[in-house]
Amino acid sequence: MRESERGDEDYGLFGPGSVTWHVMGEPVLIVGGVRALLLQALHPRTMWGTAQNSELMDPSAAWSRLARTVEFVRVRTYGTRDEVERIGRRVRKLHSKLTGTDPRTGEAFPVDDPENLLWVHLGEVDSYLDIARRAGVPLTRADADAFVDEQRRAAAVVGLDPADVPASVAEMRDYYAMMRRDIFACDEARLGLRRMFNPAVPRRMLPLKLAAPAVGTLVVSTLPRWARRMYGLPGLPTSDLAATLTLKGLYRTTRVLPERYRYSPDARRALELTRGLDDAGWPVAS
Repeated sequence: MRESERGDEDYGLFGPGSVTWHVMGEPVLIVGGVRALLLQALHPRTMWGTAQNSELMDPSAAWSRLARTVEFVRVRTYGTRDEVERIGRRVRKLHSKLTGTDPRTGEAFPVDDPENLLWVHLGEVDSYLDIARRAGVPLTRADADAFVDEQRRAAAVVGLDPADVPASVAEMRDYYAMMRRDIFACDEARLGLRRMFNPAVPRRMLPLKLAAPAVGTLVVSTLPRWARRMYGLPGLPTSDLAATLTLKGLYRTTRVLPERYRYSPDARRALELTRGLDDAGWPVAS
């Protein structure tokens, strides 16, 4: 896949023909978003910085905090460059004012430390890509590498230098191999995992609470085996297979729905714009 020339129209960071637009609109990617939270929580300073500064650990306020995160991802994916810059500037300003404390040493650290930001960024990229591929979203190896590379633009939105961010699946795999010796499931991460199975939700969202155990089981099963073991859970190949089969079933089920129900307005617009390209990735004249 390749992105079309934008011309005078502002498609934001990605645009028609990008792998990002091809992947991110699929409903099954909701699983990837939750998986990312569990993976991100395994970096202790990232988790401590979140727990000490964020409403995410407050059951009464967690949903509004989560809604803001979802909106950030939406704007970053589909917004114009001005919209992306505004929301990015707001996030960078907020993070620049926050610090966390390492409970082991009492040392203070900035929440926007590049190591923390990179871990959070790649937790998203790895999770979205892993779920998309296992669910059966059509992606070649080149597409997968292109997705990782495109997401370096998203990394810049939170303040990272794209040159310091992995640009391929292999580079991302090497990064995780390097980081595994420094991460673990702290008490706050384990608490977050338990709450996922029994979330405090607004009354209007009670059905979600009833579905939480099944959804939580699926999400946990999609984590890398080493991540599941860090949480004290089995990291069995049979769990990987069961999760993959479930994801494929979910993806196929959503494909039965008409597009107006299957996709968000932003995703539908992205799909329509992408259909306006020829096979080489150039805009089709109207």
